[in-house]
Amino acid sequence: MDTEPGMDGVLRQLGSVGPFFTVAYGKEPPGPGFRPLDELYGERLGAYVGEVGRRIGSGPGRVAASTAQFGIASRLWSLGLGCAVLAGRVPDLGPGRLWWRLPGAGSLELWLPEPAEFPGETPARALADTVLGHLAVLDTALRERFGVSPLVLRGNAGSGLVGAVRVLTDRVPGEAAASLAAGLLADGGPLGGSGTFVHEPGLGVAFVRRSCCLYYKVPGGGLCGDCVLRTK
Repeated sequence: MDTEPGMDGVLRQLGSVGPFFTVAYGKEPPGPGFRPLDELYGERLGAYVGEVGRRIGSGPGRVAASTAQFGIASRLWSLGLGCAVLAGRVPDLGPGRLWWRLPGAGSLELWLPEPAEFPGETPARALADTVLGHLAVLDTALRERFGVSPLVLRGNAGSGLVGAVRVLTDRVPGEAAASLAAGLLADGGPLGGSGTFVHEPGLGVAFVRRSCCLYYKVPGGGLCGDCVLRTK
């Protein structure tokens, strides 16, 4: 008898890792106002980046655009990598499948109406294809509208991945998260060149990116822990 849980069961299990790894799923949204993310990446993108800029105090420019992309990338990696670690399976996180809404306070809320597994030869390949394929749509829009450097956006994707690894390594036994990330970040990998990743089993991970997310330009923002400017 096949006892493998459906993707909704994997997402339910993932929610126990923490709130950043939680996504609402099922036929009914958890409230009004949800729209597909591919709509956000269209004509609504300017308003969303403007709201991010208002909240962080940077204004609606490159800094806000980078910060918005970083937040979305981090959520996508948390969901995709978390499912890969827990079940060896990855949900389809395409921008037409995930829906969003922005609450009055807090980060973007997500809803996955019909959780489905993303096909791939391996969990690592599926993870890269669904997350980076999603980000490619967002990144193109941000480059065209806000002039954000591709190097910055690629570095944000790497940092978001490593952030998910740190949480999963702390809360899920084993080294699967770090091993998957190491392959993605290695030279020749989908995120190769975005930064230097070090993994010491039992001790954790370290990452130094080769670009800056621009958050230091936010009033009181400072430098992130993996920022390239720390090494200058």
